Amino acid sequence: MTVLVNLIVTLGMLYVVPAGLRLIDPVRFARTARLWPLFATPGAVCLWLPRGAPATALAAVYAAATLALAVRALVPAVRALVPALMALVPAVRTAPGRGTGSAPGPGAKPGPAEVAVLTALVAPSVAGTALVAERAGYRLFGFDLDILALTVPHFHFAGFTAALVAGLVCRACAAGALARWAAYSVPAGTGLVLLGYFIDDWAELVGAVTLTGGMWAVALLTWREVRTGAGARDRITGTLLAGSAAVLVATMLLALWWALGEATGIVHPTLTWMAATHGLGNALGFGLCSLLAWRRLTAGWAAPTAPAGQPERPELPRAAAPAARPARTEIPA
Repeated sequence: MTVLVNLIVTLGMLYVVPAGLRLIDPVRFARTARLWPLFATPGAVCLWLPRGAPATALAAVYAAATLALAVRALVPAVRALVPALMALVPAVRTAPGRGTGSAPGPGAKPGPAEVAVLTALVAPSVAGTALVAERAGYRLFGFDLDILALTVPHFHFAGFTAALVAGLVCRACAAGALARWAAYSVPAGTGLVLLGYFIDDWAELVGAVTLTGGMWAVALLTWREVRTGAGARDRITGTLLAGSAAVLVATMLLALWWALGEATGIVHPTLTWMAATHGLGNALGFGLCSLLAWRRLTAGWAAPTAPAGQPERPELPRAAAPAARPARTEIPA
């Protein structure tokens, strides 16, 4: 299992994260994506070393990069929320010398796509932290080293890739009800699974159900809307999108089976079997295929820029609208 997990993590570090950053904003994250392999390579190398000081030091280099990325994403998001939060506090709106009309107006409220992409940018920091602890042989929060090792690929793919793709799908489908559900539930499910680590197996099962619902929504929208859009008419892109959607049906069923078995004690796959099926399927069938497809879809799109005076927020390019079909209104881009 170790070799397979290491290969999956290496893919996530060296390709998935920088490719995803270019999809989020090819201008804002151009330098970060270009330099990312310099920090990811030590992280990948440490996977193949015995636990100890050298492996821990290399893991710390990668963890520092993931934490810096999380801070860079969170600071603008918090700044954008501050005016809205201040406007909700009467004491701020009516402070002496300011008057009721002097409070900052509500900031740009993060939409579902922005919530999803913010989750994607923060998720690698969880993986990086777990990697340092596992390479040091330290049972962080009392977790077994095997669980810490599996947390690393989980937050590269379920955390980073799945949330990013949910956000992309949400924008491509003009934030319809199902798309909003996907963009909110994938980050929520990922967070609930993490919270379940600290509570119990039943809480983790709730997270798995939520995450599975969001991922199946992503799969349905990818198959029904994105795959049939104008930008996905070439055979390679359509095949990649179709494959990524189909894989999610099976891999997330396995996730539900495992979480249910952990909570109830029924027979369920072992961690080794899950890594070889659920993990490999999500990494290659969903994660890699999705990123390759979205790179083709977004080729040549202009990167969004923030209006003057507005804080930068992670933005996602808007995909082309699906081709019109009989008895259905075309979804605007």
